[in-house]
Amino acid sequence: MFRLISYFRYMIVDLQLHSTYSDGYLTPTEVAKFISAQGVKVAALTDHNTVGGVDEFRHACRELKIKPIIGLELYVKLHSRRFNILWYNFDDTDANLHNILRLSQVRRRRQMRLALEKLVGLGFKLDINRMLDKYNHYVPINHIVDDLAAVPGNMKKIKRELKLKNPREGDIMREYFHNKDIYKLKNAYIDMDQIVELKQWIGGQIVLCHPAKHGGVTRNFLLDLLNIGLDGIEVLSPHHSYGAVVYLQHLTRELNLVATGGSDFHRFEGYNHAIQHAWQYYKVDSKLLRGVKKIIG
Repeated sequence: MFRLISYFRYMIVDLQLHSTYSDGYLTPTEVAKFISAQGVKVAALTDHNTVGGVDEFRHACRELKIKPIIGLELYVKLHSRRFNILWYNFDDTDANLHNILRLSQVRRRRQMRLALEKLVGLGFKLDINRMLDKYNHYVPINHIVDDLAAVPGNMKKIKRELKLKNPREGDIMREYFHNKDIYKLKNAYIDMDQIVELKQWIGGQIVLCHPAKHGGVTRNFLLDLLNIGLDGIEVLSPHHSYGAVVYLQHLTRELNLVATGGSDFHRFEGYNHAIQHAWQYYKVDSKLLRGVKKIIG
């Protein structure tokens, strides 16, 4: 009997999900239905620099008996460091928040327009206004790459220039959007100090997002963030190796930080791949996340 009671104290959670409001491929309602099928009981939609899908996701989750957590993923900067954070349980109706997000979306749109104008100059066939008008919030580079490749003649040009029979999305991004010789697209970063100040008014918890995705994370950097209001670290992520997870777990204990986890779900991969999404090999159990009740209640 004790073992059964102990088991049911825990639940499956997913605190990083993306929808068509940023760079995901499912609507917020479709995301909610998908995670419901995986047995998720608590979830957060964390679209990039927008809360546009939060209301729809919240409603869909409640219909499916999933506890919705208000969430957001932000591109931020602190001094010379650029990184991502996750923000939970804030007041998503705050006008100051919406103003900050809108300004970042405008910068993102301007940067993407410059990138597309460069590609037109290189001979690609694009209707730039039509492409950008499809996205009312964050302009996602993966969807822009899809739009670019869908125009007749563009994919043929890409294959020829990259000398690849089947160029991947990442190959196209690197060559035409992350190449200083063509155009290096920048994210619309928001000052971390601005976010910390706003947090004092609208609340919530700030978590460092998949910190080991692009390399290591230093203890000194975490201490800097802790001093200005960091609440936690995303420990469990498909982007992290086992070694990174162990190290990050150690840091959450040492620095008394909350540990979170999420699938970073965006899409079904297609192309007859054996693995279609992270949930086929990855599961986040709340019992593995130190102090996560501070976020999920």
